[in-house]
Amino acid sequence: MLVAAAVCPCPPLLVPEVAAGAAPELDAARTACTDALGVLAAARPDLLVVLGPAERSGRGTHPGGAAGSFRGFGVALDVRLGADKGAASGRALPTSLAVAAWLLERTGWADAPIEGLGVGEPLAAERCTQTGREIAARAERVALLVMGDASACRTLKSPGYLDERAAPFDAEVARALGAADVAALEALDAELAYELKVSGRAPWQVLAGAAEGAGLDGRLLYDDAPYGVGYVVATWA
Repeated sequence: MLVAAAVCPCPPLLVPEVAAGAAPELDAARTACTDALGVLAAARPDLLVVLGPAERSGRGTHPGGAAGSFRGFGVALDVRLGADKGAASGRALPTSLAVAAWLLERTGWADAPIEGLGVGEPLAAERCTQTGREIAARAERVALLVMGDASACRTLKSPGYLDERAAPFDAEVARALGAADVAALEALDAELAYELKVSGRAPWQVLAGAAEGAGLDGRLLYDDAPYGVGYVVATWA
């Protein structure tokens, strides 16, 4: 059963070494992520599942101890998913899970078994929610760390340029995540999310499936678009 969840954005710029001189611009987001992970730790889960968007090569499960890297962003920084440094996987963590691994290392997470799940953008809403239900049934106390960004079309300088639909979409996402509104997340328009370059749609819908019937309360910790991309941090507990 799902007992807690933390929702965080997954830009590599969250990692100060990657952001370099721009690092202070995301200090508030980093602080919110740290607070959100504290909620997960306080829930004392039997299993922590970290999920986030992934390209084809990174989709599927990644065991605790799986390695990731930010070398592709010009930074000699490697991470592992969880405290089990002895485990190894033949596949590198997708970027979203590498950012999650960095957040977990930063907060010293070592409380429960951990595994990762890379979710593909095309995954249909029904499959997302079913995946969430299956995750929630895997242990008596399950927690989720859900990585994903909102639209990338908030300003003229956004990666996806300005789209007037982006701000309303992101506002509804922030509201739903802050209110733990399962039905609203399950109803997100996948086609619109794709057009707005939303990376978090599928992970959020996995969360919604996992939270069905759990009766969790939501709290919005951060909602901003400092680079024209929507970043949201929320907790469910």
